[in-house]
This record gives sequence, structure tokens and C-alpha cells, in this order.
Amino acid sequence: MDEKLKNPSRFFVRNRYVLMVDVALTLLGVLGSFALRLNLGEIPFYFPAALTMMVVAVAVKIPIYYFFGLYRRWWAYASVSELKLIASAVTTASFAASMVMLALFESGFVQPGMPRSALGIDWLLSLVFIGGSRFALRILAEPSPLPDKRKARRALIVGAGDAGALVVREMTKNPQLNTIPIGFLDDDPQKQAHEIYGIPVLGKLSDLAHILSSRRVDEVIVAIPSAPGKVVRMVAETCREKGIPSRTMPGLYELIGGKVSVSRLREVEISDLLRREPAHLDDDRVGTALTGKRVLVTGAGGSIGRELCRQAARWAPAELILLGHGENSIFEALLELKADYPSLRLIPVIADVRDLPRLRHIFAAHRPEVVFHAAAHKHVPLMETNIPEAVTNNVLGTKNLIEVSLESKVARFVLISTDKAVRPSSVYGATKRLSEMLTLRAARQSGRVFTVVRFGNVLGSRGSIIPIFKKQIAQGGPVTVTHPEMRRFFMTIPEAVYLVLQASSMGQGGEVFVLNMGEQVKILDLAKDLIRLSGLEPGRDIEIVFTGIRQGEKLSEELWEEGTPYEKTAHPDIFRLGQHEEMSAEALERAISRLLDSLDDEARLVTLLDEMTPGASIRETPPPPDVTAVV
Repeated sequence: MDEKLKNPSRFFVRNRYVLMVDVALTLLGVLGSFALRLNLGEIPFYFPAALTMMVVAVAVKIPIYYFFGLYRRWWAYASVSELKLIASAVTTASFAASMVMLALFESGFVQPGMPRSALGIDWLLSLVFIGGSRFALRILAEPSPLPDKRKARRALIVGAGDAGALVVREMTKNPQLNTIPIGFLDDDPQKQAHEIYGIPVLGKLSDLAHILSSRRVDEVIVAIPSAPGKVVRMVAETCREKGIPSRTMPGLYELIGGKVSVSRLREVEISDLLRREPAHLDDDRVGTALTGKRVLVTGAGGSIGRELCRQAARWAPAELILLGHGENSIFEALLELKADYPSLRLIPVIADVRDLPRLRHIFAAHRPEVVFHAAAHKHVPLMETNIPEAVTNNVLGTKNLIEVSLESKVARFVLISTDKAVRPSSVYGATKRLSEMLTLRAARQSGRVFTVVRFGNVLGSRGSIIPIFKKQIAQGGPVTVTHPEMRRFFMTIPEAVYLVLQASSMGQGGEVFVLNMGEQVKILDLAKDLIRLSGLEPGRDIEIVFTGIRQGEKLSEELWEEGTPYEKTAHPDIFRLGQHEEMSAEALERAISRLLDSLDDEARLVTLLDEMTPGASIRETPPPPDVTAVV
């Protein structure tokens, strides 16, 4: 939509009119320089020289202004960088015009006695006229004053950094938001008692409760995109106690490839409360591993797979192959990526990883160099009642993909795994552990970079607890939790994918990487927080019902077995697990064959999974009371 239609109150001037004004101001500058230098009676005598200088100034300066881009700028948004550009353009143009005038003077074309100081005065006047005209447009383009303070919402900004300043600018530029900033809170001692865009810094974050009690505040905006979880939790809890809504800027990973504005501020969600210090990405290492490579992602239509495609696309691979079984999800991922990366070669492939001949055809046609294997059946209770499907998709599918990757000489292979693979109590966890064992066996036998990345639950994925909790709250409850002591590790989808990308670049082959995910979080606490953030009270407005542990679930998860050696890597948030004997290559091959030969006997499948998977306790788990209950 045209900008003038979106904001008719703004003042716009086409650049052709700006050029015409520049010609007039250039002429005026020359005349002004002579008038300021000479006495009134001397002006007629030097008028021929002034006329020559006017012609030279227009002929020389206007093309230089054009070369510097002064007629390609949208001056309604002029800033300090434009001021520097104007100064450079005017100085260059005035110097060039002065050189031409001095040459004409030396050749005798200009009458003797011309005041050379007029050249310097002309430079000063040009700087004032050209710069002033641009910033006059900038001033005219400023929006109308802030809305009526008596009717507008009053916002307190937590964070007086770049993001906070941006929030205030957006509020002042967009009166239709009907929100005025009343102050900042920031822990930086150098910012105390100062103003940013005329808005005072009222104190530190510890003063939040006092400020909310002593001033009229209608909402609090957390403008610290990289804020640790304890800060966001403290702000949200304080606002809840005072009955004041809070919103937050998008987090670090949400900002990648995007632009922050007040219109993108959203209500605080559980993902904000769970944020810790974000994992840092070694851009150079990841770029080297992906740039210019042919990258294939299985499960590309799923939550993790699609995010892998999004982030891998940023590193300009030679081509990105989206392999998935669901045509609709692959189509949606393709449309999104085409819109964001129109020049990237995208290849959608509909295939089942259990179909070995089809995989061979795909790999022969596209010759991928890097493979991310995210395709898997992951829903724990459903896999307990669909055991053959879990085995064929998660185990056979991984076996097929590894076999084809080895045949095609794939340079890097990364398996996406889960904390449920550690001492598994579920069919899903056991199948993922076997997938890990297959990947590590391939690394040992081939010497290639085949690695495993293991992490906990991800927020926002399809079937995860946050969307289910939200839906239950919207329906008036109850919110279903399996057990009051159920705990899980959590991370966001983008952060999980950062780990995968980092591991793909760090791996030398045969590693299991895990992320330092902090402490496990109670599911009950998440449910209560989300109910409160919805403006309701748990137990009073929304009931919480405990449904009992589902088949295959544990009260808490682990990222590695107790006693497993681990070491830090070059990345501060990633650990590498030490090697430990699980099963020989020959024994693993025989075990997988027995498993695949027993697909018609679910009881035998469970027994085999229990026997061949390290630390497994699948047969000891209770029967499923309700597969629809939330973790």
C-alpha cells in the first residue's frame, strides 16, 4: 500500500521538486556569498563574476548532488546519517565548483579582483541551504502531536537501550496507537536521571513496584529483547500483582530477518517467561558449513524441520531440498521460503523415508552434501498404541537415510534426537535411541561427520503444551496436567535449531551434542502462569485437572545417563558426551533385523525394544489412561 494512503497526515515532496529548489538555493547561495563579502556599491561591478559563478555552481553542484544520492532519499525519514551525506556532498560540490572558478580566474575568463573568499562563504551557505531544506522536509513530515494525555494509554518502558528508544519513537510517530510513554526503567547507572527523546529514566528495574503504585501506568512494555528469564518473570509477576498488563518486544531469534516496531509488541507468553540467556551462534563456523552447499532437510514440513529450512536459507546454500511426507506442510513451507528468499533454489520433495528406492532416486538426482534428519513420529502416547509405525518410521527410516547418505558420500549428517532417548520408558524414546546408535555406528564405520543433537521439549511445536493450554483456557477450562510433579526441559524452536546448526558445523563425526538447558520446569507452574497471563486465576476461574501419567512417560527427563562423561566445546552452551559402549555394529545390525521381522507382533516389539535399548524400561510403564492429556 502506498505510504501516503497508510498515513495521510505525513508531508511528502517528490524529489524532482527538491531538485528545482536546490537549483534556486544554489543560485541564492552564490548571490549571498557576494553580498556578504562585498559592500552594496561593489555588487554591480562584480555581477558578471557572480553570474559566471552561478552558472558554474549549477552545472557542477547539481550533478554531484545527484551522484551522492540526494535525489533518491525519502527525506521524511532523514537522520544523522543523511546529515553526514549532505555535508559530504556539499563539500565535494563546493570544492569542485571552486576549482573550476579558480581555473577560470587564472585563465582571465573571470574579471580580475574577484573576491576569492566568496567561494568559502558559498560553501557555508550551501551547507545551510541544502541541509536546511532537507531537514525542513523532515520537520514537516513529523506527525501530529501525541494524543490527548487524559485519554491516551500511559506506558512504562522497561529498558532504555536501542529497543526502548525505538518503542518511544514509534509511539511518537504513530499517534493512532493512542499510547504515550511516561518513562523508562533501566539498571544502567549512567542512564539514571537522563532523558531519551524527552522521556525520563525514572529509576531501576527494582523500582517497578514503586512506580506502578505511585504513578498512573496503563501498561508496561519490556523492551529488552535479550532479557534473561528472571527479568521477564519478575516484571510479569509484579505487573500481575498490580493488575497492570505487560507486553514484551520479540526475542532475539524472532528478530532475525525482521524489523521491530510497536505494532509487533505482543502479550507476554510462557515462551518469554522461560527465556534464559540465549545460546550464541558462531556465524562464521555455520556459514562455512552451509554456504554454497546442497542441503537436504527431512521432515521439512514439521516444526523443527521448517525452522531448519528458514535458518539454513540465511546462509545461501546452493540449493535447499525440502523432503517431507505431508504435501500440504511442504507446500506451505515452500511458499514461505520463496517469499523470503526468492533467489534461493528450493526443491520440494514428497517422499517417505521408509521408501529406500525413492530415497536413492532423490539422492542420485540432487546429490545433497549436508543432511538434517528431522523426520520422526514424536507423539509419545500415540506411538504407544502404534508401535509398528514408530519402529518403521523412526528406526527403519533413519537406517534407510543413513544408508543412502553413505552411498551418496554425504559430507555431513545430523540426526535430531530427544532427551526421551535417555533411559527410555516409551516406544518413541527407544526408537530415537536406536536412531542415535545407527548414526554413531555410521560415523565410526565411515569416518564421516555423522553427529547426533539431543535436546528437550520445544515450545510452540505442533502438539506441544502451550497451544493446548491456550485452547483449554479459551474454552473456559479445565486445563489438564498429567501429574503435579511432572517436569521438563524446555527451549524455543529457533534456539533448538541454532543448536542443530552449531553442531552441524562443530562435529567431526560420532559425537552426541546436548545443550545446557538449565533446570527443568514444572508443567503445573507453566499452566498456572499461562492462566494468570490470560487475566484469570487458577483454581478460581480455570480449574486444573490431573489426569495421571501417560504410558511411556517419566516425571522428569535426562539429557544423558548418570555417569556418562561429558566435556565442554568451543561453544559455551553446548556439551559433547563421551563415548560409551552400547552395542557392536554386528550386534546392532542383528537387533534391528529382528525388530523389523517382528512388526506383526507388538508385544515382541516392546520386548525387543526393552532388551536392545540401553537403560530402557518400556514394559514397566502403566497403560495409557488418556492419550489426549497434556504432559
